[in-house]
Amino acid sequence: MASIVIIGPAWPLRGGLATFDQRLATEFLREGHDCSLLSFSLQYPSVLFPGKTQYSDEPAPEGLRIRSLINSVNPLNWLSVGRRLRRERPDLVVVRYWLPFMGPALGTILRQVRKNRHTRVVCIADNVVPHEKRAFDTAFTKYFLPSCDAFVTMSDKVLRDLRMFEGSKPAVLVQHPLYDNFGSKLPKRDARKHLGLPEGDRIILFFGFIRKYKGLDLLLQAMKEAPIREQGIKLLVAGEFYEDEAPYRELMAQAGISASVILHTKFIPDPEVRYYLCAADFIVQPYRNATQSGVTPLAYYFERPMVVTNVGGLPDLVPDGRCGIVCAPEPAAIAAAVAECYRVGEAHFIPHLQEEKKKYAWSHLTRAILEVAHTPKP
Repeated sequence: MASIVIIGPAWPLRGGLATFDQRLATEFLREGHDCSLLSFSLQYPSVLFPGKTQYSDEPAPEGLRIRSLINSVNPLNWLSVGRRLRRERPDLVVVRYWLPFMGPALGTILRQVRKNRHTRVVCIADNVVPHEKRAFDTAFTKYFLPSCDAFVTMSDKVLRDLRMFEGSKPAVLVQHPLYDNFGSKLPKRDARKHLGLPEGDRIILFFGFIRKYKGLDLLLQAMKEAPIREQGIKLLVAGEFYEDEAPYRELMAQAGISASVILHTKFIPDPEVRYYLCAADFIVQPYRNATQSGVTPLAYYFERPMVVTNVGGLPDLVPDGRCGIVCAPEPAAIAAAVAECYRVGEAHFIPHLQEEKKKYAWSHLTRAILEVAHTPKP
């Protein structure tokens, strides 16, 4: 069995990356490996963080060793952490790369680690080309990538982006595993009762942090289209604004849809996630651009059909007409897709969701990481 260190966000940091890293560590431990997490003492300076807080108020996850050591803006810290990990000589480091801002810190740490000529480094690349571009992105990514031995991506788009920067090192595509750590599926009526939602309403869900690339404004515009308006469909928005919310509220007022939109615009803690997924008839991901989405495996786990736009890796994950409807990132197309879901009915999609979700086991990811770690460079 291997000694493994996962470098990435973990408790007391909150959010999807931390949830993913902790679940991955749990899987490695279940398989008999010695696995710990190396997280951040400072992930983002407060001036760069768009949300209300970076920290969870939930208790620490049981059975996991988490060290919060990395300061993302202190080069002396990068050297110190890297040398410490180099001396520890883990067999494998699994590092998350989701934002070029992290490139200097992570790249410096890994360069120190690899000096022990023992530790292999596998990067799980969530994004190589970011959704929201900044001047330093390319330089930081070019600095980070050479510090890794191999790569795992969770969408074909990210794999293609990776190959624009790194053409020879081993890389493998693995589907994003299911989030299965949010509790069991609930009857819709129980979930709606918990959230104070009417049992008989038609309700679609937008879930997750709100940023421009996720296209909530497109979905709000779709709410005034006839196929949705005439059926009295309501939209539940569950997630924290990571940008100014005023334009969204103005759009709702101008479109006359405020009465049809239910705003739960706060961070959704882990124990509450299942209520939102189970309360919805359908999940809508109206993204302008995308790589993969953590919402998709949530929808699969709770067996909720999806409407997704045909951008990035989303259409690859949602077979059109079976697990949901794929459409263009335009209000009219989104409205038509939602209406089509209701016309076909939930029952049509459930068997396909149940069959498709079998592909998304965490063991597929751990096996791919271990195999690619020792794949020789061509």
